[in-house]
Amino acid sequence: MSLRLRKKLGFAIAALCLLLNTSSGGAASGAAASVPEDNLAVIVNQSNPIEDLSLKELKAVFLGERSHWPNGRRITLVMMDPGVAERKAVLRDVCHMSETEFSRHFLQGLFTGEVFVSPKTLSTPVGVRKFVFNVPGAIGYVKASDLDSTVKVIHVNGRGIDDPEYPLRIEARPAK
Repeated sequence: MSLRLRKKLGFAIAALCLLLNTSSGGAASGAAASVPEDNLAVIVNQSNPIEDLSLKELKAVFLGERSHWPNGRRITLVMMDPGVAERKAVLRDVCHMSETEFSRHFLQGLFTGEVFVSPKTLSTPVGVRKFVFNVPGAIGYVKASDLDSTVKVIHVNGRGIDDPEYPLRIEARPAK
């Protein structure tokens, strides 16, 4: 059997296992149920050794100012479409920017060479998960309720998505 065929077969088996696991109420669907739905999970490929990023490190990644993971693999950023609640939360809580400021940052940064690569933009949480699953250096985000076992959730500021002090939530934060 060729390597290409074995890879395709492996992906098909993984997808089937995932489908069976989530449709039968298995561990993947039960895990997200115990986490507040409004938490925003930062996800990476299962092979990524990263376990935790500070908000400052996350900001550098999401602004394209950091190009490689500590293991040398290139970072590939995937974001949801503009206007989606998850993206608004990332722009607000991680980047501290509006959509216009974020777009301007990437246009200027790519022109000046201060930003290494533009984010890939996808429409759905399923698309983000699939992209992160298939790209070893990928990082993205989804609602906690959209998680499954194909991706790895990292801690932010040392806090997991089930921690009451977890810093990333989709709802608007009250002004202090």
